[in-house]
Amino acid sequence: MSAPGVRLHNQGGHVVMDNGIVQVTLSVPGGIVTGIRYNGVDNLLEVLNKETNRGYWDLVWSAPGVKGTFDVIQGTSYKVIVYTEEQVELSFTRTWDRSLEGKFVPLNIDKRFILLRGSSGFYSYAIYEHMKDWPDFDLGETRITFKLRKEKFQYMAMADNRQRYLPLPDDRMPGRCQALSYPEAVLLVNPKMPDHQGEVDDKYQYSCDNKDNRVHGWICTNPPIGFWQITPSDEFRSGGPLKQNLTSHVGPTTLAMFISAHYAGQDLVPKIRAGEPWKKVFGPVFIYLNAARIGDNPFWLWEDAKRQMTTEVQSWPYSFPASDDFQKSHERGHVSGRLFVLDRFVSQDLISARYAYVGLAPPGEAGSWQRECKDYQFWTQADENGHFSIRNIRTGDYNLYAWVPGFIGDYRYDAPISIISGSYIEVGDLVYEPPRDGPTLWEIGIPDRAAAEFFVPDPDPKYNNKLFINHPDRFRQYGLWDRYTELYPNEDLVYTVGISHYSKDWFFAQIPRKKQDNSLEGTTWQVRFKLDNVDRNSTYKLRVAIASAALAEMQVRFNDPKSRRPLFTSGLIGRDNSVARHGIHGLYWLYNINVPGAQLVEGDNTLFLTQPRCQSPFQGLMYDYIRFEGPPSFCAKQNI
Repeated sequence: MSAPGVRLHNQGGHVVMDNGIVQVTLSVPGGIVTGIRYNGVDNLLEVLNKETNRGYWDLVWSAPGVKGTFDVIQGTSYKVIVYTEEQVELSFTRTWDRSLEGKFVPLNIDKRFILLRGSSGFYSYAIYEHMKDWPDFDLGETRITFKLRKEKFQYMAMADNRQRYLPLPDDRMPGRCQALSYPEAVLLVNPKMPDHQGEVDDKYQYSCDNKDNRVHGWICTNPPIGFWQITPSDEFRSGGPLKQNLTSHVGPTTLAMFISAHYAGQDLVPKIRAGEPWKKVFGPVFIYLNAARIGDNPFWLWEDAKRQMTTEVQSWPYSFPASDDFQKSHERGHVSGRLFVLDRFVSQDLISARYAYVGLAPPGEAGSWQRECKDYQFWTQADENGHFSIRNIRTGDYNLYAWVPGFIGDYRYDAPISIISGSYIEVGDLVYEPPRDGPTLWEIGIPDRAAAEFFVPDPDPKYNNKLFINHPDRFRQYGLWDRYTELYPNEDLVYTVGISHYSKDWFFAQIPRKKQDNSLEGTTWQVRFKLDNVDRNSTYKLRVAIASAALAEMQVRFNDPKSRRPLFTSGLIGRDNSVARHGIHGLYWLYNINVPGAQLVEGDNTLFLTQPRCQSPFQGLMYDYIRFEGPPSFCAKQNI
């Protein structure tokens, strides 16, 4: 028996999309999702909230140099775009004109909602457009937010190993929690669920890289219902595959993040200047609902949500959105090729770029993709032989970028790539030559753009999140920054090449030390190493890849920690805030530092790495990888 056709029910100030499986109620003309009826539950959204605080698109915007304004996007005009038995598509628009200057972001915004026949869920996307010569502005954040019924949805899932019952929003109220170092983090002292007592709750503990952020949501156990946010493509998200975003957290809240400054700072805030025209389509994303029979295991709903996510990914780009601004598959292009690495101090032969990340992003310098936030990006991961294929690329002009796990630096294919509808471009064999001057004398870490391989301590037992005990993401525990002072109360970290190991002797973040009077001081780490011989007339090379920086500075000295001027300083860099927000990376930085042989000695040498900035306990650096190279003609005689 075929599923019933889709129907629209007009109810004065509301409209209901109904396909017999799910009924979605939206305000008119605002386009706020006020109700979702499914599986006998009259509304999955929080009925205790105002209608404007249930399911909505929002943004944070500002004029240049002005503090940001939060805006729940309310439409001023409503239109039925498609109405057939197979599909309903509704449009809720807000148009801008000069009379609104300073009151609303200078964008025309068209929010769309789609319901298909037989679909257990609905889709939403939006078109943002800034016309030429309209005022300048910054777009700090935009997303879709859903707030679910707290008495029903208490189990959150975002990965096979990142799911649990979360506290209730009431548990974050005074009397039930203790404030910690910043508003997002609280210690639960009198939660309604006793099992949560003594745990930390912080929404940033559930952040996720874009590349892994495909499905997340909530399970209600009685009746067994799942509410899932599925993002089938990253093309409309800012910052590329490694950009971290929020997912689901206590509320219960589910987010579809499109633009944010989290784990990056102002570099990931689109800045529309000089009257430039700009248009972008965000989404569609899919809100998927599933249910189990009473008595069945409700946590099976997560497995079903993953299967549905795979179906949505395979269906991208969707054929059904009505807007011409969303390009369909036949309007897009395709790029394929193979990437090799040439590092003559590793091998004289070409090395397949195993599992390299390869992508198309707007034209720029090598690595510029990680700060790109206005337009579209298209990424894939190469296979073990370096073969890659990027499908369904929107028309436009791009550069091809890549980075290869196990090698430092960024690759950019010099020839620009222009995608036209139906194009199939084969770029052939490409060769990335990572930065290299001479042989490796010693190295610390793994070049993978994160600090996860370094020593991450156990948290203070007072500040546990039980989910992350004995978990691969142990770095997501609260308060790890204080453990540095406990481990190194008087003297800073000393790492001895050939004796120390980075997994247990290199703290994951170089942060300030807390003194006995609770003031902070900068830290200087030492790397001690031996050189059997030194060419004092040649230049050595120190390569430092940084996985994250937060209002930090890296000063480099060799053999003289008291020298007034460092050999190198990065200056003040970074606003990632990854230490406070439990990330293990932010934006990637690579420094290639010339070291005169005259600063080295035969025998014992010491590299001093100083991070002097100490106004906050969260200032600091996370290293990705450090390598010290001899001169090109140098022959390394020691076994490191």
